[in-house]
Amino acid sequence: MFRKNIRIKYFTCLAILLVGFAAYKFYNDVFTANVNSTDGKPVYVFIRTGKSFDFLLNDLDKNKLIFNVDGFRRLAKLMNLDLNLKPGKYKLDVGMNNQQIIRKLKSGTQETINLVFNHAERKSELPSIFSKHLELDTNYFSILLNDTAIFNEYGFDSSNIISLFLPNTYNMYWNTSSIQLFHRMKKEYHKFWNKERLTKAYLIHLSPQQVSTLASIVEKETNKLSEMPLIARVYLNRIDRNMPLQADPTLIFALNDKSIHRVLLAHTEILSPYNTYLNLGLPPGPICSASIQAIDAVLNAAKHNYIYFCAKEDFSGYHVFAETLKLHNQNAKRYQKELNNRQIY
Repeated sequence: MFRKNIRIKYFTCLAILLVGFAAYKFYNDVFTANVNSTDGKPVYVFIRTGKSFDFLLNDLDKNKLIFNVDGFRRLAKLMNLDLNLKPGKYKLDVGMNNQQIIRKLKSGTQETINLVFNHAERKSELPSIFSKHLELDTNYFSILLNDTAIFNEYGFDSSNIISLFLPNTYNMYWNTSSIQLFHRMKKEYHKFWNKERLTKAYLIHLSPQQVSTLASIVEKETNKLSEMPLIARVYLNRIDRNMPLQADPTLIFALNDKSIHRVLLAHTEILSPYNTYLNLGLPPGPICSASIQAIDAVLNAAKHNYIYFCAKEDFSGYHVFAETLKLHNQNAKRYQKELNNRQIY
């Protein structure tokens, strides 16, 4: 009997210990702060579309986002997070416990991002640019950029679709899909092209896409905002006089050679619809994603009679303008001489 009582007390103590340990583990899994922040700032979890719960666990562990991955896994299973994963970017504040983290992930209350789109040379660059900020299928996005159905729906073509993407800062969700991005850009495009801008485009006899094309040339000609309306008017004057634009940046685009620092006579002979020395009027589409400033410079072009301009020989980035070919040749001669002096070929 004595030994039996000893055994009962032993197993009772063991049971109490096990229950206590289990209670401690459960409390720790549920209520202990579990966000690992080295600087006291929130950390961010990215849940990719279609990825499994195990992928999330591996990401949390690999990037050291939480202290106790096992505890998180146990409670997440109990709370059915593995069956309710919602893609997106989620902010985890310092001090959050597993229960709070799991509830947030299950709720889908993700953070937005500020997508800053500054510039693209060609539409082929857009997938890689946007995929740096968004969870995008770059292959599918590339297909959409060349999809006739998209062109018909949005009112663009293969050459000018880049003008749909206006350089700006956009607030959106990280898991925005390719088609959602197109819809968002269409919405922003129509918001930008309001009645006032459409009227100004009509008055200079250009469509919004043509304005963007001319603005892209202006963008490439100068980074001086004060000169953009002046240069825009030069090209509008040439169009009005049925003169070729003779815009050097269009040749560089046609040649697809950014290393060209000095456009030569041989460059003007390239057979391309973007060669504005051989072809009258605007090229088929923009030669870059024109900035809002360049677009507005075209729509609010300065009033003057200049039809020529040339870079200043001081390499300040500014230009000199001329109404006659004689004066322009004098300006160009000074600039060409300085190019030779600096051995720029």
